[in-house]
Amino acid sequence: MVKILGIIVVFASVIGGFVLSGGMIGALIHPFEMLIIFGAAFGGFLQANRGSTTKVVFKKSLQMFGSKFSQKYYLEVLGLLYEILNKSRREGMMAIEADIEEPASSPIFSKYPAILKDARMTEYICDYLRIMSSGNMAPHELEGLFDMELSGLKEELEHPSHAVSRVADGLPAMGIVAAVLGIVLTMSILAEADNAMIGMKVGAALVGTFLGILAAYGFVGPLAAALEHDAKEELNLYEGIKATLVASASGMPPTLAVEFGRKTLLPSHRPSFSELEQTVRGS
Repeated sequence: MVKILGIIVVFASVIGGFVLSGGMIGALIHPFEMLIIFGAAFGGFLQANRGSTTKVVFKKSLQMFGSKFSQKYYLEVLGLLYEILNKSRREGMMAIEADIEEPASSPIFSKYPAILKDARMTEYICDYLRIMSSGNMAPHELEGLFDMELSGLKEELEHPSHAVSRVADGLPAMGIVAAVLGIVLTMSILAEADNAMIGMKVGAALVGTFLGILAAYGFVGPLAAALEHDAKEELNLYEGIKATLVASASGMPPTLAVEFGRKTLLPSHRPSFSELEQTVRGS
């Protein structure tokens, strides 16, 4: 909701200020200028990135208006970890073999459909539980393996924001390209055009520069920042899972292990001690 409000404020401030100053909205509507600017920017984006990145950017851009990373979601992740670790502590690591091999069929994982929908997170949890069940890895070795994977995961999660940020950096230049082409068009009709026609063509050329700068700093740049923040929240949750599982591998009881994970989470969505305790008791 806040992001939608931000978009409305940008539009209202820029267009409203222009109209209140005596401008006509029609003077800003030039479809071919938009085609040059946004078409060239999108083409550059396609050249610079893989097809999979394009899909991720569009998917995550749509999800910006309702991020899944909330206190409720964090509690679900910690609740799942508590249940699976508690079962392994009471019945032995072999007891959770069926849960981690077929999480979709697991009574424990099935209680958390939001986590099951995230195939990468489900696989991440199950992979490390398999390693722990082998019983051949010391806690510090497990932590080192976590760190290596998280380093690569960080690059992958942050790549969409970097890709969009480059588009934002290039949009003002694309606006200048559209403006230059507008001036070239103006020069080509100088012989037969009157002053009104020349003024209209020059104004249209300047709209290209305006659109490029507005899109870069009013919309695409903030989108890149939102994607970066989303990546940080997701990576932080993976770090919370790491802290929980490493604490468990070190011999901590499940209730204390999930507390390690809770303390790793960002303060903005971190559940309180009592909220986590209620979730654990409910489990």
